[in-house]
Amino acid sequence: MNTSVKVIHIKITQWITRNIPNQRLIVLLSAIIGILTGLAAVLLKNIVHELTRFFTGTIHLHSANWLYFVLPFAGILLTVLFVKFFVKEDIVHGITRILFSISKRNSRLQSHNTYSSMIGSSLTVGFGGSAGLESPIVLTGSAIGSGIGQWFRLNYNTTTLLVGCGAAGAIGGIFSAPVAAVVFALEVLMLDLTTASIIPLLISAITATAVSWLLMGKGVVFSFTVMDPLILKNLPYYIVLGFFTGFISIYFTRITKYIERMMDKMGKIYFRWDKSAGRFVKEEITGKKVLIFQRLFIGSAVVGLLIFICPPLFGEGYEALKMILSGNSADLLDNSIFSSLKNDHAWLLVFLSAVLLLKVIAMAVTTGSGGVGGIFAPTLFMGGVSGFILANVINKIPIFWVSDKNFVLAGMAGMMAGVMHAPLTAIFLITDITGGHALFLPISLTAAFAFITSQYIEPHSIYTSRLAKRGELITHDKDKAILTLLKTNKLIEKDFICVRPENTLGDLVKCISKSKRNIFPVIDHNTNFIGVVLLDNIRDIIFDPQQYKITTVSELLTPAPAKIEAGETMDAVMDKFEKTGAWNLPVVENKKYIGFLSKSKIFSSYRHLLQQFYEE
Repeated sequence: MNTSVKVIHIKITQWITRNIPNQRLIVLLSAIIGILTGLAAVLLKNIVHELTRFFTGTIHLHSANWLYFVLPFAGILLTVLFVKFFVKEDIVHGITRILFSISKRNSRLQSHNTYSSMIGSSLTVGFGGSAGLESPIVLTGSAIGSGIGQWFRLNYNTTTLLVGCGAAGAIGGIFSAPVAAVVFALEVLMLDLTTASIIPLLISAITATAVSWLLMGKGVVFSFTVMDPLILKNLPYYIVLGFFTGFISIYFTRITKYIERMMDKMGKIYFRWDKSAGRFVKEEITGKKVLIFQRLFIGSAVVGLLIFICPPLFGEGYEALKMILSGNSADLLDNSIFSSLKNDHAWLLVFLSAVLLLKVIAMAVTTGSGGVGGIFAPTLFMGGVSGFILANVINKIPIFWVSDKNFVLAGMAGMMAGVMHAPLTAIFLITDITGGHALFLPISLTAAFAFITSQYIEPHSIYTSRLAKRGELITHDKDKAILTLLKTNKLIEKDFICVRPENTLGDLVKCISKSKRNIFPVIDHNTNFIGVVLLDNIRDIIFDPQQYKITTVSELLTPAPAKIEAGETMDAVMDKFEKTGAWNLPVVENKKYIGFLSKSKIFSSYRHLLQQFYEE
């Protein structure tokens, strides 16, 4: 942005912020964000729907088709080329990126996120990649909200709220479920539940939903009307379904993490022919360089093979869910190598069990090999299949009967609650998109028990586990949230005078006369930290000139009670302060001295940030 444009931009934003009250401005911006995210959701869903319909229309019915193998490879290849040569930045894990921006980047998202994840996911999922569109569109919506907040130079709290409005608008637009969209922003992005936040979120979600209703193509949005009535005596079976989907959620989370690690390692290992040894030798590249095309070819081949064997793994999976809910589950065997067995119900359950176990593998390999997509749709797909399988197993027992359609819907909620740790979002979303308000009680039971089961073994959701491990996650615990927002590197104090162990007491006294501090870090010639000299410990000899030449710093230094590593989380820093009782601790990086962290400065910054965090 050149100087003249920047001046005009500043004048416009200043005029707007002076003449429009803050609350009114937020409401206006939330409506604009709702319109933009609604349009983005409509565009993305329609593009992918038309691509999928075009490609699947070329696949012959009742026969295995190698296009299932070729198309995902083409989509992932195009995505990798787009990301490598145009975006030049990783764009996977959309919701995790939003959470990271909230905790560590003042809710600032890159401007390319307003379109890059849409293009990437259109190519990946439209060509049959086994992933979802929800996470990319949520990242798009949040980036729109973040961009508007940055353009108007709004503070952290307001920008974060607009990021949430973008996420709510995206969910509202893609599912036509405004209540679930608001709950998603509160539960998954962990925004505060206040009047000041709920109204803008609701406006954005409703606006996006209205845009979606007006413009979304027929049959594009996943929806289904519940037909089977609720039988109260069957409620215990929904609890069983909750435990079942809870364990499937744990499987989903752990397999996803394992495959992501494996795919990352695959991009850093190659085999080189060693002439002297006469064989191939495995080597690992270092740094950030990744063998993206090696990973692409291996990963896309695996995805293509899985989809070729099990065609329901193609794309998001909503069409397969519609077949199950409409009573045409046997049609899932069409176009597969097992199509001749479609009239065998037992074989259908075996086939769907394989699909259930392989879906998460296909999804993780799709994104791990360079594709762009999310876990939302695969989660719903696996939940629906889980419910269908369990219902049919129960119905094999002569004295029992449950509705497989109702179990499909409850299973979707259970899986979402278990994987995302968002039971309220799961409940409201499934009841909204299926009109299943009559099933609110059993859906709630399944979601609650799935969440309890999953959280007991996996304390963090698949979205938050990466950030929680690094101490970069903001939660509803505001004390921890504010500590997470504090940046260690900005609090380091460097006005301490360093001394060397061979310096004499006389040299030290000269340093004391120039210093405003009562601590003197001791370092060697390579700036490695050795210890500290405390003024309080040498008061009895600093006025004795006879000691000036015969006493060295090495005799006076004491080890620091603890050392803080550069980049350490504020939680870990405060834990060290609490355990040592110290008020100042040295900061080192690879043993080299950087500066000191002061407990008093941390407290001062904490109070300042606390005022900003709760300002009206």
